[in-house]
Amino acid sequence: MATTPTAKPRIEQSLVTSGVDVGSSSVKCAVVEMNSDGAVRILGVRADRIRRRDLRTVIHEGYEAMLEEASVDKKDVAYVASTGEGELVDFRRGHFYGMTTHARGAQFLLPETRAVIDIGALHARAIVIDEHSRVLEYRMTSQCASGSGQFLENVARYLGIALEEVGPLSCSAGNPQLVSSICAVLAETDVINMVSRGISTADILKGIHLSMAGRYVKLLRAIGALGHVTITGGLAADSGLAQALQEKIAEDGLDLKVHTHPQSIYAGALGAALWGGYRHKVLAHRREDRI
Repeated sequence: MATTPTAKPRIEQSLVTSGVDVGSSSVKCAVVEMNSDGAVRILGVRADRIRRRDLRTVIHEGYEAMLEEASVDKKDVAYVASTGEGELVDFRRGHFYGMTTHARGAQFLLPETRAVIDIGALHARAIVIDEHSRVLEYRMTSQCASGSGQFLENVARYLGIALEEVGPLSCSAGNPQLVSSICAVLAETDVINMVSRGISTADILKGIHLSMAGRYVKLLRAIGALGHVTITGGLAADSGLAQALQEKIAEDGLDLKVHTHPQSIYAGALGAALWGGYRHKVLAHRREDRI
């Protein structure tokens, strides 16, 4: 599914860069334009689910479709940067670690961001950053998947609902039922038992969200996060999870305000494009100095 802002006239002396974020379940691409005055404009974004397809094919087709939708010629892209599992992005010029790209992308979307919760298909991580998007501290969830996007997707499939329905249903819950926060297998067993007992889907989902949020709050507390925290990654659009996280933060008395952005799921790709632009400029200055 792709969303692309309306194209505007190109400004002279601008720099166009792109980022490709290769995750466990999807590939996200972004292309941005950086003007000479420092302003940045998103030209296009796109996300493609992998779904057992050849990953290299998903990367190439998704990237080229994104450029076409953004009306950007491939030759006009000065720098392509990958992030995540980006070794198959064979047209990249550079690679950046996921923490740095999500930090940069989150702060670009919401400048007040000082902490990030990046929730991917297989794990989640909490990151503290400064005003320049530099990573100061981080923690990740354990290998157990009960705090991950894949776990929530499995539960949604079992309950027979689309992922897009999960957030609104969770927000409508009246009596949430908590599930195990220790093990994905135990949590899924809890869900099966709740369904057999007639617990509503909304209450089950809200309980899952609260369980996941509890794990994230522990990460945020461990790294001393303060101020504004932005959710990125595949579950950034889950309104129920954002609400549950804010509730758990209030319950624990932490000085944090949870935010999401309509393009938060593209934070990694956007951050890669932005860091790629910075690296391109540095390399260009070095070449000029040698002349």
